[in-house]
Order: sequence, then structure tokens, then C-alpha cells
Amino acid sequence: MNVDPGRHFHALARLTVSIRLAVSALVLTAILLTAALSSLLWWRTAEATSRQLAATINEQIVAAVRKEVAAIVDEARAAHTAIRTLFLQNVLDTREADKREFVFLSQLQSQATISSVAFGWPDGSFFAAHKLGDRRLEMMEISLTDHPGQRRIDEYDVVPGDIEFANRRFEPTEFRVADLAWFKTGLAAEEPQWFRVSNHPTGERPSIAFAGPIDVYQERQGVLAIIIEYTRIARFLSQLEVGRTGAAFIFDGSGELVAAPDMDADELHSAREEQKLLPLARLALAQAGDQGRKEAWRSRLASHGAAYEVALTPLPFPGWSLATVIPEAEFLGPVETTLRRLIVGLAVGAVLAALVSAMLARSVIAAPLTRVVGELRHVEAFALEKVRRHPSRLKEITSLSGAIAEMAAGLSAFRKFIPADLVRSLLRQGVEAKPGGTIQELSVMFIDIAGFTGLSERMGDRIVPLLSGYLDAASEVIVADGGTIDKFIGDAVMAFWGAPQPQADHALRCCRAALGCRSAIEASGLSDDSGQPLQIRIGINSGRMLVGNIGSELRLNYTVIGDAVNVASRLEGANKSYGTQILIGEATERLARGAIVTREIDSIAVYGREEGFSVYELIGLAGEGGGTTGWIADYERGLANYRARRFAAALADFEVVLNERGHDRPAELMRDRCRQFATVAPDTSWRPVAALTTK
Repeated sequence: MNVDPGRHFHALARLTVSIRLAVSALVLTAILLTAALSSLLWWRTAEATSRQLAATINEQIVAAVRKEVAAIVDEARAAHTAIRTLFLQNVLDTREADKREFVFLSQLQSQATISSVAFGWPDGSFFAAHKLGDRRLEMMEISLTDHPGQRRIDEYDVVPGDIEFANRRFEPTEFRVADLAWFKTGLAAEEPQWFRVSNHPTGERPSIAFAGPIDVYQERQGVLAIIIEYTRIARFLSQLEVGRTGAAFIFDGSGELVAAPDMDADELHSAREEQKLLPLARLALAQAGDQGRKEAWRSRLASHGAAYEVALTPLPFPGWSLATVIPEAEFLGPVETTLRRLIVGLAVGAVLAALVSAMLARSVIAAPLTRVVGELRHVEAFALEKVRRHPSRLKEITSLSGAIAEMAAGLSAFRKFIPADLVRSLLRQGVEAKPGGTIQELSVMFIDIAGFTGLSERMGDRIVPLLSGYLDAASEVIVADGGTIDKFIGDAVMAFWGAPQPQADHALRCCRAALGCRSAIEASGLSDDSGQPLQIRIGINSGRMLVGNIGSELRLNYTVIGDAVNVASRLEGANKSYGTQILIGEATERLARGAIVTREIDSIAVYGREEGFSVYELIGLAGEGGGTTGWIADYERGLANYRARRFAAALADFEVVLNERGHDRPAELMRDRCRQFATVAPDTSWRPVAALTTK
């Protein structure tokens, strides 16, 4: 006997009931157990609320400490920058004692967290302005010619809005700034950096210092250091309310205590470490290991019969972690007492209620919905051919199943225009559909096929499978390395990293994807109409750009725009001039430095911009591949000679590169320039910047 499936489906649909009626039946069945379940729910809610309160307090503490640490770091950087600028602009000379003292003292007064501002000269002389608590300052100087072996100390009283000189004295000292790491390293460095400091003219004082060199007219004058003693942080921790009896502690990357709460700690009084809860914080730090230094970590620890909520959170200063210890009894004591009274009486009723509700929910709602959810999973995976209709006695579920099947039929049309894998990738990008964006530091990449215009004219419609294979290969690599595909423009692919999901290593990911695209195209066997392997060009740049939904209310595109994006596009085209495949900007090279192998090609000014910037050829990933890379150093030495107008020496360096590599278009280009300039020297207005006249 033949059965009409459509007639069977419609007959079953006439027997369906409203989902409201089904849910009402479940509620009536469970009403007899409401009292017991309400009590159990109360306990769970009370416990959850108590724990949430503890978590909220911890979050507030973490936010306050992170803000304070960030402020300390920012204040130190700001103070260093301000003083350094005065030196660089020749407003202040390092040997002008009166002006120097005024500037250093003003920084101490304006920046609450700074303990000292110090300066060391290359000859070993030393000068510093140092706080003595909140009511006194001292200026100290150690000279190798004036009172050698002694420390001159001028003390000042802090009065509202001003300072007053109190006294001057001399003390013997063995302090030598030349022996300190921050001075030795800073004297040889190019930029300021952070140091851990303990040795001061006043004795052992655990501190951190932001120290760096001071150059005036390209002559090194000395090292400037902004010093923050740990006692300032200990005082701040004492002002936090960590529950009623809790405490917060800060540790450095080696597990040493940076600060424990102490209201009386300052530059005159060392912080006390006799804290009742400190052993628990140390225990948590040991249990968390490296995880606690890299990401937030929480645990429940016990000591002397009491339980504590302990949390570790990384702080903005490198290697520092915040440990908060809160007694659990402050939040869960009343809840646990009530729990003991309710647990026995409610256990049996809870089990029965769970069984009855589960049976009814499973047979009436859960099972049909599970089948419908399975179809949604097929849609989510873009396996549209697997979607089926599921009749149900609940007409709402029947309607939902039909709507899903119709939606799948409509979505299946996309596979005629866009590869299925690409569609799945786009569907996973959950961005709210409204205009808007934010400025973020990202990395962007442009790829296209070399000579595509002529190739498409010669091949006609035969270009379609070639282009599809090329786009599939590039898209697969980009998605695998966490990139967001922005758009396809003919043969060009635009993609970016760092959004919508933040990626701290976005520059490295972008470079890795570029190398992967090059390898994938080579391995794909794609070739042009003459049988030659398909050649691609890639441009990469990093920088701050606008990312978000750009467009109108009717049509949006999640994309990036900005000057850094334009530069990446120009770099892609610059490959044609230099005969390279992958060019990256100087910001990308800086962010990925150490993980990639590059060669600085030239300084260029792209179309539409007058100022020049360095451009690099991406060779490969550090530690991968074989072969010698000594020619890179030869090329960059030649580039340095070229920029210094030593054209004969540069010409010899580029000839060395060509002798080693046989053919190298950038070296040939630079060689020809050097030959020209060696014959006819450029005028004094010449800059070693190549201007690209095309987009």
C-alpha cells in the first residue's frame, strides 16, 4: 500500500497541541514540590550571591590595584619624558644645579607615587631628589671632585603649596652609581626601561626604577632614573577594604613579595611583612605556578580549620601579580548553617521532583527540541544537505522545524557563488550589525596575482577555476592563522588580524600567514596560461586603524580603514618595483622582531605621502629553513653606506650580495643607483628615500 508522506505530515499537524498547554501541564505536575524546591533554590541563590559578592569585591580590588599600578607606571614614564624633553630641548643643562634641583623637586611634588628622581653622569657623579615621607624632601649630591667620598644632603620641609629649606649636611658614603645595573645598562641603552633596584645612597630600599639615557646633540650626558619604592605601594594596599578581615599582596615574577598592606610605610619606614594571611598568599602563588603569573587564577585554601577564597591576577607591570585572600566565613557562614538543616529533608523531594520533571520534559519538549537543535547544528556547520523536517505534536516545534528547512534551502544558494568553507568562516564572525568602529592597533595584508590583468585578458573565462583555486588556497591559510578575511577584489585578497578577537601577536600571525600563502600557492601547482607557476605579491603593515561596521543602515561591511591600511596596499604594489614577493612595513617588523627573518630593502615614500619609512622583505620565520643568510648583513651594510652617501663602499657591498645570490633584484636596483651617484653625486638636498609614483 502506498502512503502519501505529505498527507501523513498534515494529518499529524492537525493533532498538535499548543506548547503553552504542554508547559502548563508540566508546571501543574511540579507544583506539589514547589515548597521544597523553593527552599533548595533559596540556598543555592544565597550561596551563589555570597560567592558573587566575594568575586565582586575581588574584582573591585583588582581593578583598583591595576589602576594604581598603571598610574605608577604612567607617572614614572611621564616624569622621565618631561625631564628628558627639557634636557633634549636645551631648556635645562644637566650641570645647571639650581634649575635641575627645581625641576626634580617639582616632579616629586606633582607625582605622588614617585620616591626619587636621580641622575648619574658618565664620570660617576650622582645627584638625586628624594622624598622623606610626606612632609620632607632631600636633595643629595655625590661628586668625585667636590667633597669626594661624601654625600651632600639638603633637606626641605613641605609646606602647603611650597617647600622651605631646612638644613645642609655632609655624610660619608660608599655609594657608587657606576656599580648599579640601572646606570650601567642605561648608559649603553637607546631607550629607557624598568629595573629592580635595592641599593640607594640611603641604604637598602626595595624599589623599581624607570631609567634611560639622556643625549643632547647626540652626546650622552648621563642616565636619568625615576624611582618608586615599594613602601608607596604598601601604603596604597593598606587603604583597600578586602572584606572585613581580608588582605591583598603584590608579588614579582620571582615570587618575592613586593608589597603587603602597611599604613605607616613610606621612605622613612620600611613596610612590615608580619601579615597573618601572607602565608596563604605564598601558598597560592606556589600552587598556581606559571599560570598565576600569566592569567587570573582562583582557588579555595584552608588554614587552621578556616577556608579562604584566594585569587591571583596579573598586573600591568611586567611579572607582577596581585594576591587577594578573603575568609570564606565572611560570606558563607550563615548559608552553610541553614544548609545543614535543609539538606536531609529536601534530598528525597528534590530527587523525586527531578525525576518527574525530567521524564515529562524529555518526552514532551526536550526530545522534539533536541531533534530540531540537531538540524540547527547542520545549518551552523553549513551542512545544508543534511537538514530534514521533523513533525511534532507541538505545532510551534513543527513550525520551527519547517522554518529551519526553508532557511537551509535558501542558504544553500550561497554555495553557487562562494566556497562553503569561506561561508562557514563568515558565519562564525559574530559582530553586531550596526554602523560603528574603534581605533585599534592591527595588522593588515593585501595579496594579489602578479600580472593578473593581462592574464585574465588572455585566458578569458578559463581564468575562473584558476582564480577559485588561488582564493581557496589563500583563504584556508588566512583562516588557519586566525585572520579575518575582509573582502575579495578581483584577484586581490584583503585580510587583517587583531579583530574582532584581540590577538597580541597579530603582526607575527600576519607574517606567518603570508609565508603560508606563498607556500600554499607554490604547492598547489597553479600555473598561468604559459605553464609558469602562479606568482603572487603580498603587502603587510601594522598600525592604528579604524575597525568596525562601515557603511549605511542598509548595507554594512566589517572592515578596516586608515593610513596604515593604505600603506599595506602600496607595499603590495611596491613588490613590482623591487622584484620581491612579500614586503612589510617597519611597524610590523618591530612587532614581530625576533620571530621572523627580514631584510631591510629601502626607505620609501608611497604614493600620496611625502615622508619616508623603512620597508622590509619578509624572508621566513626565525629558526626555520636552511641556507646561509649572511647576504642579508651584506645588503643592509650596503644600505647603510648608501644612506651615508658612501656610494663606492655601498656599490661593493651590493656586488657581494649579487656574487653570492646570482640574481637579486633589490641589490641590482641599489647597485645601479650607487653607480649613478658615484658618477654624478646628488646635491645636498638629496634624501635616501625612494618615491613611488604609482599606487
